[in-house]
Amino acid sequence: MTLFEELKERGLLAQLTDEKEIADLINNGKATFYIGFDPTADSLHVGHFMALCLMKRMQMAGNKPIALIGGGTAMIGDPSGKSDMRKMLTKEDIQHNVDCFKKQMSKFIDFSEGKAMLVNNADWILDMNYIDVLREVGPHFSVNNMLRAECYKQRMEKGLSFLEFNYMILQSYDFYKLFQDYGCNMEFGGDDQWSNMLGGTELIRRKLGKDAYAMTITLLLNSEGKKMGKTEKGAVWLDPEKTSPYEFYQYWRNVADADVLKCIKMLTFLPMEQIREMDSWEGAQLNEAKDILAYELTKLVHGEEEAVKAREASKALFAGGGSNANMPTVTLTDEDFTDGSIDLISLMVKGGQATNRSDGRRNIEQGGVSVNDEKMSDVKKTFAKDAFASEFIIKKGKKSFVKYVL
Repeated sequence: MTLFEELKERGLLAQLTDEKEIADLINNGKATFYIGFDPTADSLHVGHFMALCLMKRMQMAGNKPIALIGGGTAMIGDPSGKSDMRKMLTKEDIQHNVDCFKKQMSKFIDFSEGKAMLVNNADWILDMNYIDVLREVGPHFSVNNMLRAECYKQRMEKGLSFLEFNYMILQSYDFYKLFQDYGCNMEFGGDDQWSNMLGGTELIRRKLGKDAYAMTITLLLNSEGKKMGKTEKGAVWLDPEKTSPYEFYQYWRNVADADVLKCIKMLTFLPMEQIREMDSWEGAQLNEAKDILAYELTKLVHGEEEAVKAREASKALFAGGGSNANMPTVTLTDEDFTDGSIDLISLMVKGGQATNRSDGRRNIEQGGVSVNDEKMSDVKKTFAKDAFASEFIIKKGKKSFVKYVL
């Protein structure tokens, strides 16, 4: 099986331009490709996972990845998939986020000896003169065609700012710049980026001639990938300080039955022969598949040692033991107590098991909260400091376990 065939079987490719040429480049390790990442937070999250795994898979076959950090385009904000304009970030915020991205990407991509590149489009976008942009790029874009693009159509009713209207032009210029300076001949991106990506291919061919060799591919279900990792506590981050290895493991351990094999195909590096054998799995076997998925992805992001710890902690909990040192732990301080006690809802909010007091109250009233396996029904329940002298674990629903210590 060629790499191109494998990517298709894994469900990673959707729309393509020039399929025959793309397959030839990928299969022969001749693709220099890029994927863009907007540094809008100080950590990558599960929504980026598919792109990172694809870059790793492509690099293993001899292709050269370029991770493009959108330090310049982040000053504008991508309107794709957004109902409102993003919050404007400062240059300092963006640079901090860029630095964090570099560290996390190195777990997936080998940047040594010219095997990959990490570039920041702020290096060329921030120095561009507005008149130069209009003259060099503007003539190659039709406003009529741009307004027909899905990324703009969905914003027209609520209002699309001229600031955001420029995003497609700048993303297209990125591809042109990478093609010119680094020989980048391919761009990958999510299905919500298709119009922006085609803009880049067209710009290259219009400016350099139809023989200019630039192609685009979208990742199948990448819009779903962006939805991955959205929980009641917020995003599932790759930074262990934001999402612990145990919480990361638990997220994947609890994916829906209908999604587990799809995730294994798209995100793990297990051979397809092994994955095909799982296609017929059902019932209890799907729980085994979820364990495999959670372990493989936790190992990829946090290392084998943390993956083993998370797996052991999960098995101990679901076996009814409820006690494990690797469980997420929240340390209380004297400031958390009022007159020597703390109420149950405050504990849940502090431990991230409730987004606010109303959310905590609702979960208790619905019977979904227990302390040390004793179901809680009193929303005003309080605990003195001595309650934390021994093990104190709050369980919410079937998936959330947190240990509280003093």
